[in-house]
Amino acid sequence: MALTARLTALALAVCTLQASATTPPQPASRSTAAANLAFGADLPLGDQQDFEEATRGLVAAMPDGPFRDAAGNVIWQPHAFDFIQGAAPATVNPSLWRHETLNNAHGLYKVSDGIYQLRGFDISNMTLIEGKTGWIVVDPLVSAEMAKVALEFAQQKLGRRPVAAVIYTHGHADHFGGVRGVISEADLTGGKTRLIAPDGFMETSVAENVLAGNAMARRAQYQFGMPLAAGPQGNVGTGLGKKVSTGTIGLIVPTDTVSKTGQSMDIDGVRFVFQMDNGSEAPAEMTFYLPERHALCLSEVVTANMHNIYTLRGARMRDALGWSKYINEMLDLFPDAQVGFRSHHWPVWGKERLHQQLANQRDLYRFLNDQALNLANRGVPLDEVGDASFFPKGLKNDFSTHGYYGTLSHNLRAVVDYYLGWYDSNPATLNPLTGKTRAQHYVAAMGGAKAVLKQAKAGYAAGDYRWVAEILNHLVKADPANKPARLLQADTLEQLGYQAESAIWRNEYLTGAHELRDGITPLHMSTQGPDLTRAMSVEMIFDYLAVRLNHEKADGLHLGVNIAFTDTHENYALELSNSVLNNTRGRVLAKPDAALTLSRDALFKMLVAKVPLAQLVQAGEVKLDGDPKALGSLFGNFDQFDPLFPVVTR
Repeated sequence: MALTARLTALALAVCTLQASATTPPQPASRSTAAANLAFGADLPLGDQQDFEEATRGLVAAMPDGPFRDAAGNVIWQPHAFDFIQGAAPATVNPSLWRHETLNNAHGLYKVSDGIYQLRGFDISNMTLIEGKTGWIVVDPLVSAEMAKVALEFAQQKLGRRPVAAVIYTHGHADHFGGVRGVISEADLTGGKTRLIAPDGFMETSVAENVLAGNAMARRAQYQFGMPLAAGPQGNVGTGLGKKVSTGTIGLIVPTDTVSKTGQSMDIDGVRFVFQMDNGSEAPAEMTFYLPERHALCLSEVVTANMHNIYTLRGARMRDALGWSKYINEMLDLFPDAQVGFRSHHWPVWGKERLHQQLANQRDLYRFLNDQALNLANRGVPLDEVGDASFFPKGLKNDFSTHGYYGTLSHNLRAVVDYYLGWYDSNPATLNPLTGKTRAQHYVAAMGGAKAVLKQAKAGYAAGDYRWVAEILNHLVKADPANKPARLLQADTLEQLGYQAESAIWRNEYLTGAHELRDGITPLHMSTQGPDLTRAMSVEMIFDYLAVRLNHEKADGLHLGVNIAFTDTHENYALELSNSVLNNTRGRVLAKPDAALTLSRDALFKMLVAKVPLAQLVQAGEVKLDGDPKALGSLFGNFDQFDPLFPVVTR
């Protein structure tokens, strides 16, 4: 599969699903219905302030759709979640139902004078700030098609103005992928438009997701519930928003960068004061303040839910303590802010309310850091850290700190892993049996498959779903063809999903149930424009090839290849030894097995577009010296990763 497919993790692995037969989901059990009822009884679900803020300033409701790409594929259906209204059904945690009801508000909204937001056009928000001559667009959604739809809708309702600037607040695709729907490179080169991003944006926007991209893309299918139909027994959203649009994802290189907190910039007559938040929610991220308008853009550093210290699709752990300190710094940097608007969710109005929400978000991430380390320093094992249930009353009563995206459980474990790693210092867990071998031992020790199923059925009837999931996991791994075990495990995961307050936990459980019943759903991936590939450095490409190397097959091979680039005048040496492929910029091997002279574009044609080397040589785009068989020996040992590898049965 081409390398661009590996970049689907960068784009949140957005996709549409091919039609497939599905087994109808089960209703909520009596245990689940009772658990959800009890969960809601302990919360102020009737508080209307969030609802007032989520609907405040509506200029115009979003057009009906559906919206399609150039090929006619539906890429966004704004009314897919209209079923979320009224009281929560027994199949959805009532707190999550409340949150996703709020996320259902979509349209064009006025935040304050000269500031508007387009919400519900994608998983993220696009903000328009009125400048002296045109619009300053903040975070142009995921796909070009939806960004274009959103901007055109705003132009119709607010009056036509050119785009004077675009701001990327950080390097996740839902905040830059739609940029070609609002500007082009021609706008930048002509000086008509500026494009502003935090320092490090280009390096981190792609690099964070390349080397483990295939695994991240597969895991993202679980996190975002991609095979699930929208409905009370299926997908109700992601916590951050609804789903992700499935149009064309692009990237344009910024013209300006912000490198330090306190940096001020005049953008189309509007004064911006920036704060750097690198290493909080993203490796390169920034917030900003508009002093004349007393408005604070919170980016994705502050949202209306607990975010992820560890994201389930897979990524490096985030620094909860540093995150907390950035928010604490905001309180001193921008004390006069009267409104805070975000890249997801709805704004917060009023100096006191904004201050309180910032303080609570600060305390949330500080609590995650300090509580996890307190437990670890007391000798509490890692799995028990994740089972800790204490949550401060002041935070519990603020819905913006609830785990609709991240959770207390997996974030506490993430903090311990951030500081101490995966090992719990118990030698029994240092080198345990794994996978199918361990599963077979457990099943045998419990008296065989029939005995395990008997215990599982009893546990299911008692509502002990976590225990049932654990023992059936062993049985399914030991014998993936055991249909009764698979179906009961699916029912079990489904009940756990129905009870989850976190949208992504719900999606994880329900996707697992779906695959146990109906198998893995084939995916039609979103359209990846060439921008994401071009943004990759040559070194990044070579590092990714090294990951793809089948180390067993390459054992004993020793090869050296010189690569000279005609356009950048750079030299790289590729050296294969000890089953690893090293690349070194600036090195020229004295006696290479082969040498390539080519442009960077030709390299991408060969490695990304899969144009045969012989064809490029014949076309004069590549000059090959030395032994062609050496290159064949090298490139013949690269693995093709399966984008749909099994998860719940492996």
